[in-house]
This record gives sequence, C-alpha cells and structure tokens, in this order.
Amino acid sequence: MTRLVQKFGGTSVADLDLIRAAAGRVKREVDAGHQVAVVVSAMAGVTNQLVELADSVSAMYDAREYDVIVSTGEQASAGLMAMALQDLGVPARSWMGWQIPLNTDDVHGRARITGVGMDELDRRLSSGEVAVVAGFQGIGSGGRITTLGRGGSDTTAVALAAATGAERCDIYTDVDGVYTSDPRIVARARKLDKITYEEMLEMASLGAKVLQTRAVELAMKEGVRLQVLSSFNNSPGTLVVGEEEIMEQVLVSGIAYSRDEAKVTLTRVADRPGVAAAVFGPLAEADINVDMIVQNVAADEKTTDITFTVTRRDLQRAVDVLEKNRDHLGFGDLLSASDVVKVSVIGVGMRSHAGVAQSMFKALADRGINIQVISTSEIKVSVLIDEEYTELALRALHGAYGLDAD
Repeated sequence: MTRLVQKFGGTSVADLDLIRAAAGRVKREVDAGHQVAVVVSAMAGVTNQLVELADSVSAMYDAREYDVIVSTGEQASAGLMAMALQDLGVPARSWMGWQIPLNTDDVHGRARITGVGMDELDRRLSSGEVAVVAGFQGIGSGGRITTLGRGGSDTTAVALAAATGAERCDIYTDVDGVYTSDPRIVARARKLDKITYEEMLEMASLGAKVLQTRAVELAMKEGVRLQVLSSFNNSPGTLVVGEEEIMEQVLVSGIAYSRDEAKVTLTRVADRPGVAAAVFGPLAEADINVDMIVQNVAADEKTTDITFTVTRRDLQRAVDVLEKNRDHLGFGDLLSASDVVKVSVIGVGMRSHAGVAQSMFKALADRGINIQVISTSEIKVSVLIDEEYTELALRALHGAYGLDAD
C-alpha cells in the first residue's frame, strides 16, 4: 500500500462544512487503498487572533509562551478533522507535534525541524489508521513547544512525507495549481502541469504565496514529490518534481513579482578595498537581509555609488543603521524609495539557451519601462522597476516569452 500525505491550509478548514469536505477527500484516498497522514493548519484567521491576544498581553513577550499560544489553532483543527473522519467511518487519531515527536531546534517562532520520530506513527499508519497531525508545531530540545513560522504547516507536511516514505505530498489550498504568472493580473496566465523544485523555489521566494519557501527547499532536498491543488474543485493540480521528471524543459516557466521591495542608494562612497564589507556588515549584524546589489564606479575611479534592496519593513531600520555609521562609511547622500517592485523571469531552460535577458530588457524598453537594478542566477533574471508599471511589465513579459494561454 502506498502512503500519501495530505495537507489542508487555513482556508480549506475555515469552518465545519469545509472540514467535513476535506475529510471526504481523505476518505476517498483511504478507500482507494492508501495509507494517509493528514496535516492541518489553523482555521483561517485563528492564528492572527491568537497573535493579537499575545501582543495585547505583552509587547515584549516570552517567545516560548508565544509558541504555546499560537500553536493551539492547529490543535483544534486536528481534533476536529479526526472527529469528522471518525464520523465518516474512517479510523483516525489526532497528533500534536510533541506526540510524534516532530523534533526541532530551540529557535522559538521560527524553529527548524531536526528529526521526526516514526515508530508509533508508522505502526498506526500500517494498521490503517489515519494520522491527523497539527501542522506548524514541534518540540524543542528542552521539551518546550516550538512553532515553525508562518506557513510552517507546509514544512510539517513535507517532513512527514519524507519520514513516512510517502509517494506524494498533496497541498490543498485555495488555488488550483501553480500558474505562469499571477492570474489576477495576467488574464492569460495558464496553469502548469509540472514545475521543477528550483523554479518553484524561485517563485516562492519572489512572492508567490502558493507554497512556503522552506517547504520547497526540504522537498527538493528529500526528493518529495509535491502536488498543489484546490480544496474547492476537483481539477488537476500542479506537480512540483525533480528536473528529470520533466521531459522537455521550456525556456521560461513563469513571471513572478514581489512588491515587498525597497531601494537604498549610497552616493560618493570611497572606492577602496573593503568598502562593501563596511557597508553591508552593520546591516547583517542588524539582521537586515540585502537582496539585489549594484555598484557604479565614478569616472575619476575614486568614488562609487552603491544601490541595494531590502524588504519594505526593513527599510527604515536599514536607513537608521547606515546613518549611524555615516562617519565611518563616508558616503555622500543616502537615498531611499519604497515605490518599487521586483519582476523576475524564471525557467530551468535558461541554462541551455542564450538571449533570455535581452528579450526581457527589450520587452520592457518597448513599453517605456526603465530598469533600475538587475540581478541574475542560473535560472532567473530579476529587475527592479517603478511599482506603477507592475501590471504592464507582467503582461508584456508573459506575452514576450509565449506564455499566454490560447
């Protein structure tokens, strides 16, 4: 008998009717002869309510107690799902992270999984019982409840799939797959049948909300086949698989964008060895992540302008850190802007094809869209542009690479 892991997100278990509907999907897999483990998120909106409660009690809360509070949403969902399955005649039992145990490090609020205890869970699955596991939570080395960070239930599901040797991990959500671009903006975006781990990882890191980045990383590392599909219809989903499973690699698989961008420019910085370390060292110490970077050396070769991006929520902190170090860094002006967006062209086919970047630059230039910053990787080209051109850029690039649906 093959094993499956089914994960249901918050919108898929938002009320009792939806929980019963999700239980029906689990039952169909059980009836088909599969051994099934189910991972559930908290009901939609519940985690936010719990976070607000914690914040209302204490602005400087103890992270260990915060995890105790916010992990209870998944506990309720797991119990309700197990009861719904039992009501359908399916043997089921709920499991909390500490009962499995799903072991993590001790970084409360964003813990990382270190191992999954499988002895009892394996016995229960082999006996035909459905294991309903509370996502998002685990147990640290000190025996305290930990949480994995927002979207952590995806990571729980992938970890269980790897530990149980599942044939596939199905992620049920409110979208019916992965699209070539945001269908809310690009009307002619089309759903992909398959996408590689690397492409999905790039899309997730660039703002696509379909899957959590850490979950995709873990799936790629462990070779877990993922399927993204909707809880609200029965249409086929999108498989996230290894590159070897995709017979013909297309040049570009998708166009992604991220609005969570802000730009910082330091002018007239001394052009000398170690200047980049001097600029970015204090930012790293302040736990500010820097993304795109470009450096322009002046004609006199004595000064340089450095431009980089951070998340919008980190912009003011980044400015404060740099201003604090102004005398040491010796820059001229500090310019910042948050009305920018990062647009990216993604595809594993780029490895064996030239001209992808040129096509991107031409499509944007033809529409009068100025590029502020450029960054590349083996399967991605990203540009920073004015936010007002987001929709125009996405549609132009989608058409330029032949991704429009017929």
